[in-house]
Amino acid sequence: MDLKDIQELIKFVAKSGATEVDLEIDNVKISIKSPPKKKRGVNTEDVINVVQPAPIQQIPQVTQTPNPIIESTNESVSENTKSLIDNSKKESDDDSNYITINASMIGTFYRSPSPDTPPFVNVGDTIKKGDTLCIIEAMKLFNEIESEVSGKIMKVLVDDITPIEFDQPLFLVDPS
Repeated sequence: MDLKDIQELIKFVAKSGATEVDLEIDNVKISIKSPPKKKRGVNTEDVINVVQPAPIQQIPQVTQTPNPIIESTNESVSENTKSLIDNSKKESDDDSNYITINASMIGTFYRSPSPDTPPFVNVGDTIKKGDTLCIIEAMKLFNEIESEVSGKIMKVLVDDITPIEFDQPLFLVDPS
């Protein structure tokens, strides 16, 4: 639809006496509204809003991949490397005893209510169900995230003021 077609449409609507017309053709939406009649010789003109949809941006999906465990058949692998691999296996085995608290929404992770106050929880703190663990800011709304379990905070998995994804692990809690 070009400018000439739009002008003809305006003239047609003005002659018909309609006060409001909404029209959508392809990806163009046209809204024609006649303002209320003004007093004392002020011209009344039709108001036109032409809205074209903005292109939709594709947000790449972030996926987390597990840490690869490197195995080697080479005899020359140092003892330090072997011990590092063994320690990472032990650490991941130890983590299996903990409950993971995941993000309930995407947004920005905050450990404290303001920059000059201490964090809601620290490693080693004992928490109970309903305690506030952190804040997630989503669309300018600050949402307090409450614990659904009782236990002891073993790890904080996210840095303060960091963007997070839905279902991203935030804390490890020892329920015992």
